[in-house]
Amino acid sequence: MKIIMLGAPGAGKGTHAKGIVEAYHIPTISTGDIFRQNIKEGTELGKKAKSYMDAGELVPDELVCDLVVDRLEKDDAKDGYILDGFPRTIPQAEALTAALKEKGTAIDYALDIEMSDQAIIDRMAGRRVCSGCGATYHIVNIPPKKEGVCDSCGGTLELRKDDTPETVKKRLDVYHEQTAPLIAYYKEQGILHEIDGSLGVEGVKAKVKEILGE
Repeated sequence: MKIIMLGAPGAGKGTHAKGIVEAYHIPTISTGDIFRQNIKEGTELGKKAKSYMDAGELVPDELVCDLVVDRLEKDDAKDGYILDGFPRTIPQAEALTAALKEKGTAIDYALDIEMSDQAIIDRMAGRRVCSGCGATYHIVNIPPKKEGVCDSCGGTLELRKDDTPETVKKRLDVYHEQTAPLIAYYKEQGILHEIDGSLGVEGVKAKVKEILGE
């Protein structure tokens, strides 16, 4: 079961990826984790990636794809995986499709959680993060027992700069420009499944279960 999670920032990809991990016992794989692990271990791919990062340059799509495919061959991913944050662009998607084809495999599902920009802005504006332990709350959906105070450690709950309406709007603009075209790409491949994010956590969870099967 090889899955790509699509959807704008704040649509709930992380929440539902976690649910899939727990239900199907497959890993979530993110490019950030892959970069850190390869650089830490000093692999050849890691050294190449670090050389670009140290120079303040973007790691080329081909190298990112090589790092991802290398990670997908680890034992914990033999029964499937969820790709988180990759691919982000059409060139990355095309590189991934070609690399997987060489290995005789392919992505099974592209799950797109759809939400309007305004709904996402409203959702993110209500999110609060504990300055102490990093626990996440929402002033409407997951409120703390005491306003502004973390249930777990008593730390102060803050609105992250990334979650302000202005910043979220900028992130959404980038998403629509670079990443949204992936929806058409995977629809053309016949593996796209669009899910209404306004159904709420349980509604989306039920829809994902329906798509993936038991």
